[in-house]
Amino acid sequence: MRNVPPVDLPSADDTATRDTRFFGQPFALAHVFGVEMWERFSFYGMQGILLLYLYYTATDGGLGMDQAVAAGIVGAYGGAVYLSTVLGAWVADRMLGAERVLFFSTIVIMAGHIALAALPGFAGVIVGLILVAVGSGGLKATATSVVGTLYSGTDTRRDAGFSLFYLGINLGAFAGPLLTGLLQNSLGFHWGFGLAALGMALGLTQYSFGRRSLPDEARHVPNPLPSSRYPLVAGVAAAGVVLILVLIFTGVIRADNLALIVIIAVIAAAIAYFAVILLSRRITSEERSRVWGFLPLFVTSVVFWSLYQQQFTVLTLYADERLDRNLFGWTMPVPWVQSINPVFIILLAGVFAAIWTKLGRRQPPTPTKFALGVVIMGVAFLLFLPFAGGGANSTPLLAIAGILLTFTIAELMLSPVGLSAATKLAPEVFQTQMVALFFLSVSLGTAISGQLATLYDPANEVPYFATLGVISIVMGVLLLVCVRPVLALMRGVR
Repeated sequence: MRNVPPVDLPSADDTATRDTRFFGQPFALAHVFGVEMWERFSFYGMQGILLLYLYYTATDGGLGMDQAVAAGIVGAYGGAVYLSTVLGAWVADRMLGAERVLFFSTIVIMAGHIALAALPGFAGVIVGLILVAVGSGGLKATATSVVGTLYSGTDTRRDAGFSLFYLGINLGAFAGPLLTGLLQNSLGFHWGFGLAALGMALGLTQYSFGRRSLPDEARHVPNPLPSSRYPLVAGVAAAGVVLILVLIFTGVIRADNLALIVIIAVIAAAIAYFAVILLSRRITSEERSRVWGFLPLFVTSVVFWSLYQQQFTVLTLYADERLDRNLFGWTMPVPWVQSINPVFIILLAGVFAAIWTKLGRRQPPTPTKFALGVVIMGVAFLLFLPFAGGGANSTPLLAIAGILLTFTIAELMLSPVGLSAATKLAPEVFQTQMVALFFLSVSLGTAISGQLATLYDPANEVPYFATLGVISIVMGVLLLVCVRPVLALMRGVR
């Protein structure tokens, strides 16, 4: 239990609330904002050209893979990124603390981008994607947890602060595809991957100088692992690596079924995670109820991300083959389409933050925001229908911009709110791991998006976009109907 501060001094919570030096938020948010921005620059810069690198022919600088298999690999990789948040969160909660894991993760990410840039062929893809996936997973869960430590439980700026944090993510996501796409278009894929490595190096440098000003709570290990169990953990980790290698060499894990393998692994991890938290004797009955309240949000999030993450699979194929990218006689690089969504995020994140701040306790509760987000996402998929069946270069760029604007509104209703909800609903001893649970929903949705992409047929688009759009809308309506019982489970958290 914390010591009570002297009556003539403000409490720690009061001090945090009065710190408004970073656009009305605590100044320490600037440091996490910065490293996340550069990580997103490198991540989305690389991902913007990854699918093209996999399926472009060797004469165009690519590896010449089948399009459907390549899209499945991209989806599986994205799912693996968010799946690895489980590992990062566990290490943070049991061994190192969130802040230290965040720092080491930036180093691993940079090494992954260097491998993609320097190693030729599939060797670079395998080594690079594994390192980036592990590092990005560690950074994602811990960065969000560190942001959560900057606010007291009653600070109404929390959702606004996460929206501002989300703005930093999208500043990097906007610039990354633009610059890597330009380099890929003019100098080749490996130059684009090299720029992603440089971006992560800048993020690591910036964070190295600012990490000391973060609160001590960010370095706290909530549930320390006894030192006697370290050898067991090392043995399990080694066995896991050996098992994966055996499955690869025996042909169980292949390029064409990688997305399905990741889906199965994430479902198993999510079930195990919920079971571990709910059955733990270290959480109170109120905390257990809140975890149950998080479950419908988790399922809704999976549906949302299975559509949203198709920006990096189906939409990339769509932009390469169907989109009219001619701008006054100049053909826009395909990866630039990935920068449209971040532009809207940059423009609207502040608007949403201002709305939530203005409304304060009158803003819609979290389940309502989730429901509206997944409904709007379904509408976005239905907006593809008027352009279904068109030929090459038949879809206007303005139409895709409008669809991606709808994507953005849906995203802002759910994604930053989901990050915030995970920190508010988290039991005390499972803080970072609860954030990892939210990212597991992103992982599962992303892997599903890769599997769905293998079903996309440009010659018969109506069933694809209509079915997914309707499913998403129905899911949102179901959650709207269940808002009150979900809030009852959340025990006062809105």
